[in-house]
Amino acid sequence: MTYIGNDIERAVSLLENDQVIGIPTETVYGLAGNALNPSVITKIYEVKKRPLTNPLIIHLSDVTQLHKYVKNIPAIAEKLAEHFWPGPLTLLLPKRDVIPDIVTSGFPNVAVRIPSHPLAIQLLRKLSFPLAAPSANPFGYISPTSAEDVKRILFGKIDYILDGGLCSKGIESTIVGFEGETPIIYRLGAISPEAIKKIAGKVEINNKHNAKPISPGMHPFHYAPNTSFYLTDNMEVMLKTFPRTGTGILAFKNLSPLIPLENQDILSTSGSLDEAAHNLYKALHRLDSLKLDRIIAERVPNNGIGIAINDRLERASAK
Repeated sequence: MTYIGNDIERAVSLLENDQVIGIPTETVYGLAGNALNPSVITKIYEVKKRPLTNPLIIHLSDVTQLHKYVKNIPAIAEKLAEHFWPGPLTLLLPKRDVIPDIVTSGFPNVAVRIPSHPLAIQLLRKLSFPLAAPSANPFGYISPTSAEDVKRILFGKIDYILDGGLCSKGIESTIVGFEGETPIIYRLGAISPEAIKKIAGKVEINNKHNAKPISPGMHPFHYAPNTSFYLTDNMEVMLKTFPRTGTGILAFKNLSPLIPLENQDILSTSGSLDEAAHNLYKALHRLDSLKLDRIIAERVPNNGIGIAINDRLERASAK
């Protein structure tokens, strides 16, 4: 059985006894376990059916812990951490030997962040170890943004999910590495490239598809529903390609008169990209549950966090 609750002491006990559980963050729900125990990390990979070549992110309770687990922190990394932590920024930094190689898939750098969700911080402060916590879903599937999502997709595979309500951001963290003092975005996420550039003065993007990624979130196929999924710049033209029966729509802000309302989800009627990000995975889960023949999604405006939303839609349609 898999239970949902808000008993933080139970969560602590399970984690201290080498179990993996579901936890909330402000981005998505994570599948969490002791980041310093290779056997626990193996469990995480097994539950997710995640390739061992795909690294994990470790989560800390505060910035004072950072030097325990990483070394050679660039000045620009400290500046970004000061501005965006706690929050949806992950830094890719040289790891210390205490971090098992299985966490980083053998790479010398570890992805690390401090979440801003109050329940996640409370949990981390009660533990003597950091948590590895990739999204709590089978590899390649839609990320969960509620405890109910996690229970439905991982039922029977984990014992407990710590319920922190709906995730406020609804999309994964932005992962930033460094070449000297230049920040490199390896995964687009809840913090836009413009926001990184505003603090750092410069930023480059390198989120190319890679069979052996150096950072989480770089696989070409990801975030996808089980239903056949198509992406378009022109919903009206795409709808002429398929039968209306069995078709679902994921639109940015406008409904279509051609498709039954129950088969449509709108990301933001006001055109807010932040709201669209918050609603993205929730809408995908609902549409996927309808067992339609296909889902057609339209790209959102490609600026700000919209760049990350489009990245998710493109990877979801890659199959």
